[in-house]
Amino acid sequence: MGLENVRNIILVLSGKGGVGKSSITTQLALTLSLQGHTVGVLDIDLTGPSIPRFFGIEEAKVRQAPGGWVPVDVHTKQTLPSRTQTNGEANGQAGHEVGALSCMSLGFLLRDRGDAVIWRGPKKTAMVRQFLTDVLWPELDYLLIDTPPGTSDEHISLLETLLKNTSPTPSASLPFLAGAVIVTTPQAISISDVKKELNFCRKTSIRVLGVVENMAGFVCPNCSECTNVFSKGGGEIMARDFEVPFLGSVPIDPAFVMLVEEGIRPQYPEGTKIDGQDLSRSEEHNGDGKAGLFVDKYRDCSLYPLFDGFVRRLLQDLGNRT
Repeated sequence: MGLENVRNIILVLSGKGGVGKSSITTQLALTLSLQGHTVGVLDIDLTGPSIPRFFGIEEAKVRQAPGGWVPVDVHTKQTLPSRTQTNGEANGQAGHEVGALSCMSLGFLLRDRGDAVIWRGPKKTAMVRQFLTDVLWPELDYLLIDTPPGTSDEHISLLETLLKNTSPTPSASLPFLAGAVIVTTPQAISISDVKKELNFCRKTSIRVLGVVENMAGFVCPNCSECTNVFSKGGGEIMARDFEVPFLGSVPIDPAFVMLVEEGIRPQYPEGTKIDGQDLSRSEEHNGDGKAGLFVDKYRDCSLYPLFDGFVRRLLQDLGNRT
């Protein structure tokens, strides 16, 4: 069993495609790492494996080792360089240690990243089970599993395997299946589909750790004002109706898109503040803003303070068992 080194498992689910599960998974993983935890990401969206793209490691390949596959490192455990505010004083995140982050995806196994995966259900099921048994994870505090939309073969295979090899409560001998984070967007059509995922969790006794409402607004890159392009609040109402926690709303931030697509460090207009933190910076970055680790550049993103709050709430709800 490839999960023996994993302490906690969190699923990222949605009944709707295109709501940003992989984006949410990526940012939860980065935030957990920034909080000092050792993290793994397993991408079982077999027909649309996007996790390698999000972490900027599309060209990487997994290594075969005795007993299974060695996942790809996004970054190792290390201390990030100090960050300074515009007045030159070090802020609260300066020089802190981040946990190692690694991931596994079918995207690493494809001969070409544009190859189509045209598989019937049984082959998908076998691949999911192989990912759960043959990946040689290092010691992980948290394993995040990014899933495809809906409640299809991959989900059934995933849960059948996990329920046999994990514990529903914290255990010293088995990984703890902590539960699921549900992702939606504010529109009614998305809410309708995601409600089915919540019912799926109820029927399979998967605990819902919280609902995230993604794409709830658009952050203007010039003035940083957030406009609710796709409305807002539908996810919170749905969470309340199902009596599950609502973690919060996440706007679309073009700076995060640029970070993922081109590796450019986020920059914001003077005076931009999120949760009291000044995100505008006057210091010069090397070259065109592409220098540095992905996780280091993410600290400058407006979405990081939001996810830092989400993760702290999740860990508190889980009893902060680290």
